[in-house]
Amino acid sequence: MRLAISLFFALLISSALFTGNVSADWAHMFVVNDGKIYVISEEHLDPKEIGSKIGRVTRYSDQEGTYSGNFSNRYPVGTGYYEIIGVEINKAIAIKDDKGLYIKATYGGEYAGNRYSWIDILPYVCAALLVFIGGYLMKKKINW
Repeated sequence: MRLAISLFFALLISSALFTGNVSADWAHMFVVNDGKIYVISEEHLDPKEIGSKIGRVTRYSDQEGTYSGNFSNRYPVGTGYYEIIGVEINKAIAIKDDKGLYIKATYGGEYAGNRYSWIDILPYVCAALLVFIGGYLMKKKINW
């Protein structure tokens, strides 16, 4: 019985150690649209230069990692991406900030990175193990 309790707490503590948050230290503020990274500049654009909406932020993260979808380490979910009239989307896009201003973001390359890493899955594996062990111990009717 002591072995079972020790294993349970060891798994609980180890899962807590692996689920901590890490603040990002990215070199640039950016957005990702359709698998492409756009580095945010400080250049404001005139609304007359803005074309149609081409996307929006679907995930905000200030934590280092790789994510799927259209995400940003600067703008919140829902922030719109727009084409710039006369500029190819592969060169630059516009981002409409929360003040209604359009900010230019220049193409920085294809987004390289795995969609999922083992560190993203580890908390779920640990949780599943805890549930399995808990169920096993309850089935054995071990008194705590």
